[in-house]
Amino acid sequence: MNWITRERPKIDRIACPWLIKRFIDPNAQIFFVPFDQVKAKAVELDATPFDIPETEFTHYEDRCTFDFFLEKYEIQDPALMDMAVIIRGADTDAHSLASQSSGLWAISAGMAYNITNDQELLEKGMLIYDALYSWAKHLQKQKHTQNPTEKLMLAVFNAYLDKQKTENLKTPKWAKELREIIQDQIDTNLSLSLKEISEGLQIHPSYVSREFSKYFSNLSFGAYIRKLRIEKAMDLLANPDHTLSEIAYLTGFSDQSHFNRIFKAQTGQNPSDFRKNLPKK
Repeated sequence: MNWITRERPKIDRIACPWLIKRFIDPNAQIFFVPFDQVKAKAVELDATPFDIPETEFTHYEDRCTFDFFLEKYEIQDPALMDMAVIIRGADTDAHSLASQSSGLWAISAGMAYNITNDQELLEKGMLIYDALYSWAKHLQKQKHTQNPTEKLMLAVFNAYLDKQKTENLKTPKWAKELREIIQDQIDTNLSLSLKEISEGLQIHPSYVSREFSKYFSNLSFGAYIRKLRIEKAMDLLANPDHTLSEIAYLTGFSDQSHFNRIFKAQTGQNPSDFRKNLPKK
């Protein structure tokens, strides 16, 4: 079989020929020509065009041509199914589809930049997809670090780096002031929005929202406020003189039902159960 597509391949136009040669027709011939010559050359060479608009073998819905080949030839290999997601992500710039997609794009783009001959590019690309297939079929659960001692050293090293990052992250003045404002809000049961607080600090709310988690336990503004309210509620629950409705009011919740729901979501217990389980004084 002869197959033909656009010149200067990168992702789909390397992955599809690899799939054809490895799983459909080992003797297939692949031709790369300028875009405006594909259809004429297809007739001349008796070749099937692929990855070209308005042809059978092309993108469809949110899938790419590699996906179509798998469906057309009813190839059910699980490793190829996993590869298809990676290839689709790389070919459509949807790198969130698979963590490997951005790496495949980077390697493919670099190869196309270094190699100007399309047939040579295909030859080298075959090695890339052979390797990717071996990984998908045999090595997906393996990690780069296998030795237990190496794993332990790597864990210690990463913990050290995390500590260094935390220590080196100097808290700016606005974050210190914000912490004081938030604590006053919790202590006095005031209700302030992030927008109001930001205006008081003379900082744009979007900046505060974006930077907030860096200085407040990796939590968003809302999550951090809920955390402080629940911690205050835990202290108040230790005092049997406070009813649950009073505690809900004192911690800034709209009503007892709202308080119960958030408290259970944060702690796994209802406030009444939490109180019952507190050690007796």
